[in-house]
Amino acid sequence: MNKQISVYKRHRLPDAVISRAVWLYYRFSLSFREVEELLAARGVVVSYETIRQWCFKFPSSYAKKLRKSAGKLGDTWYLDEVFINIRGEQHYLWRAVDQDGDELDILVQRRRNKQAALRFFRKLFRKTGIRPHKIVTDKLRSYRAALKELSPGTRHVTDRYENNRAELPHQPTR
Repeated sequence: MNKQISVYKRHRLPDAVISRAVWLYYRFSLSFREVEELLAARGVVVSYETIRQWCFKFPSSYAKKLRKSAGKLGDTWYLDEVFINIRGEQHYLWRAVDQDGDELDILVQRRRNKQAALRFFRKLFRKTGIRPHKIVTDKLRSYRAALKELSPGTRHVTDRYENNRAELPHQPTR
């Protein structure tokens, strides 16, 4: 008889409650307090600090499960960069989303030149493991130069207003 050992051993609440709280946090990008409220609506009284500790203690298994169930990536990617200030210094937040609005990757860099674009594309291609059929960007020349070098067969679109899908989610960051 093989007994399955619980990873939630020595915790006050049942395994199902802990796994649901961690799943909610990672799946829907909720805050700890929002997860606390959702659990309270179901009659489970637990503090946001406890949820925070669970999320830092049990993240890897949930991340793997979510990646497997994430679904297929779209074949059209939208890329954009935005200026942000970190400790008074100007940086660029590079961001890629697919046609469904799912975030593919983000990267913060100090520069906005060809080398920065190459670094972002390499990281993006390595993480996703695929090359899209079409990439939509703004008219930044660094994108064109990097794509020409890394993925010459990919269609690159720079039409006006076409890149709004990547720009709109930046609004909370700004």
